[in-house]
Amino acid sequence: MHKKELAKRYLVFLVGLVFNVFGVAFVTDAALGTSPIAAIPYTLSLILPNLSMGTWVIIFNLALVLIQFAIEGKSAHKLQLLLEAGVTVLFGYGIDLSRFCLQAFRPDFYPLQLVSLLVGCCIIACGAYLEVVANVVMLAGDAFVNAIAKRIHRSYGGVRMVSDISMTVIAGALCLLFLHELSGVREGTILSALLVGNLVKVLGKVSPHFGERLFGTC
Repeated sequence: MHKKELAKRYLVFLVGLVFNVFGVAFVTDAALGTSPIAAIPYTLSLILPNLSMGTWVIIFNLALVLIQFAIEGKSAHKLQLLLEAGVTVLFGYGIDLSRFCLQAFRPDFYPLQLVSLLVGCCIIACGAYLEVVANVVMLAGDAFVNAIAKRIHRSYGGVRMVSDISMTVIAGALCLLFLHELSGVREGTILSALLVGNLVKVLGKVSPHFGERLFGTC
């Protein structure tokens, strides 16, 4: 891979990272339940509020890196996993920063909350798609899903939907167990779980050769 192409791929990845950071912020601040990939860390931040949501995102995603390493076994690329760990730190603190930047925009009118949620889902899906297209490094949550998809020979979008639903259920169980209410898991979390993976699949079908055209590998 030429240096110019590699630089372009990392640029596309960084754009995807920014999309993901602000997508999570939009969904979370819609106050209808956060996105599935952030549902467990957000719930933990409610249970143990001494640590911010971003900090819990870092802790949770580092755990996913370890699980990914176990899934991939001998085929795991250690440098790639280290890059994922580094990106995880940027992702976590990026969420805290993006929520701070968007604090003036926190709708309390249900239709606007729903719009914010849907916008956030679209942004997250675009970010995840760009990460797959860039194919250099992924967010730990996305790489975790990608590792499972490759292991069981299924599409990324389909496995992403199953993963999102599973994380939603776990976050809901934690809420009920420790908070006795579904504070961090609401209809928005379920909608996000159903939408993001399917939106990624739609993007892949609409523009299956986007990466080839972008990087000149046709």
